[in-house]
Amino acid sequence: MPGELKTRGRMPLNRRILAVAVHDLVMSALSFTLAVWLGYFNYGHPQSVFFLWPDTLMFAAVCGIVFWSMGLYRGMWHYASFNDLLAILKSVALALLVFVPLLFVVTRLAYVPRSSLLLLGPLLAVALAAPRLLYRAFKDGDLGLVFDRQAANRVPVLLVGAGIAAETFIRDMARQRGAAYRVVGLLDDKPSRQGRDIHGIRVLGTVEDLPQIVARLEQRNRRPQRLIITGEQVGGTTVRRLLDEVDRLGLTLARLPRLTDFKRGDGRSLEIRPVDVEDLLGRPQKVLDREAMAALIRGRRVLVTGAGGTIGAELVRQIADLDPAALTLFDSGEYNLYRIDREMSETRPGVERLAVLGDVRDRARLGEIFAAFRPELVFHAAALKHLSLVEDNPAEGVLTNVVGTRNVADACRRAAVAVMVMISTDKAVNPTSVMGASKRIAEIYCQALSLQGGGTRFVTVRFGNVLGSTGSVVPLFQSQLAHGGPLTVTDPEVTRYFMTTREAVELTLQASALSPTEDGGRGKIFVLDMGEPVRIQDLARQMIRLAGLVPEKDVAITYIGLKPAEKLHEELLHESEHLVPTAQDGILLAAPRAIDYRLLVPLLDELEAAALARRSDEMRALIARLVPEYAAP
Repeated sequence: MPGELKTRGRMPLNRRILAVAVHDLVMSALSFTLAVWLGYFNYGHPQSVFFLWPDTLMFAAVCGIVFWSMGLYRGMWHYASFNDLLAILKSVALALLVFVPLLFVVTRLAYVPRSSLLLLGPLLAVALAAPRLLYRAFKDGDLGLVFDRQAANRVPVLLVGAGIAAETFIRDMARQRGAAYRVVGLLDDKPSRQGRDIHGIRVLGTVEDLPQIVARLEQRNRRPQRLIITGEQVGGTTVRRLLDEVDRLGLTLARLPRLTDFKRGDGRSLEIRPVDVEDLLGRPQKVLDREAMAALIRGRRVLVTGAGGTIGAELVRQIADLDPAALTLFDSGEYNLYRIDREMSETRPGVERLAVLGDVRDRARLGEIFAAFRPELVFHAAALKHLSLVEDNPAEGVLTNVVGTRNVADACRRAAVAVMVMISTDKAVNPTSVMGASKRIAEIYCQALSLQGGGTRFVTVRFGNVLGSTGSVVPLFQSQLAHGGPLTVTDPEVTRYFMTTREAVELTLQASALSPTEDGGRGKIFVLDMGEPVRIQDLARQMIRLAGLVPEKDVAITYIGLKPAEKLHEELLHESEHLVPTAQDGILLAAPRAIDYRLLVPLLDELEAAALARRSDEMRALIARLVPEYAAP
């Protein structure tokens, strides 16, 4: 080995070890000399330096032998730690235990002040430890690492976000014995936080600076192994950019539970979790008027149709948290209804509830349910939403989405329900499919009832794709990934709006809680702010990366072409729909074309008759009359 002189046991005597040994011998000699000089100075008779040079050499020799036998030279200064400090103290103590008796035998401690022997230990310990600590502090820029006994065993991490969650995480890691992570820095995009510290941890720059920050930390042997997102305000665009960057830098990406997760009881501690698809597509948390939402639900009897579906089940969960008087779960699917009812029995056993099987197409069954349970609020989430299936079975889509909505709305009017909330979709805008057109007709009917006035307030909420819902692209990709691919995308440029289930339901409840004076009047539709549309090709690549694989190398992406009635790009608003602002961030209000109730009813009667008779051509013609912008494939 270059620079190697010889070996002794298992420790090679190279130039660096020799330099450290020489340093420690020199420090030993200087410490003895300084201790003797201070002793004589204290007596008022200072002596010349090194006047006891034989004793000085003897002490240096003893220290050299003891330090070598104690392995003091094995530790690298770059990684000086608390254990090294303990080793120095032990070595100094042993050297004194050997030297003092030896000196007594040889010189009877002649000319050596007793106070010098008391000073010698502390002086030598400082002389040996200080250069090591200063070197470590210079290299790492953090003297605190020396006193962290488990720093070497902790995973170095960078935190994204310098807010409350980051402060809690840093404090939690400092408090825990055997904590898994060591924070080496913070990233935050707010200019006011640049260069600031949280518990001694510096904000090193912005997310854009990540490559340069990692390079600087690597030069100081503090290269992070993981990036942890702590800020709730870190949106999906930033997360997607970080995923690409950490993939290039060889890091991993994770996040802390959101503060809202702790409120919901989903988080038990500050254990980090992997970044999932929700993080890639999510937006910063909206500031919601939760008291208004609670006031809407508290103490009222609530009915949810389609309670076993993705949106319906999340409505049930969130409504149950807002202290309703009673909760009726209504669905035509036995298994889905059983599943959400079972979940409620385990997680919210104190909520009075009843699971009811039935179909929104069945007017008589709806009448029985409304008469028996007398709901005050109704959330209508029951629908057929799979575009291709509804296109192949158009009568079923019309009967569920149009007739079913009409049945529920009419039942609400008869029972004097306070508020009915109808869940709609972006596919209702300029629809090219029966599913989209049927949802637009459902919107039109609720609009007409709203414009008529009366005791029931009709609220329609429109949003795009719900992340991870049954039959959507994310579960499809997950299934394809589990089988090794390929992931199938209809078109390289196809885009979709996405929203997490929780966010969609929170904003739906918030829209429902807005008063008529806040919502700008009747007959309008609430449109949730979906952010920017996501290119499905990009989503596929990101999901492959999240699985720890390389797109087009480990898992292929194939393009299969758009399906019949499928759009390349979805829209949230028709060009004629004028937006009206609301008091709530994340909720817009559109004023689409409405149809007078008296003109609408006979057309709906004809459409229902055609659907029951399975007359597809007549149905499509009636749909086109009701929705002129409907463009059949």
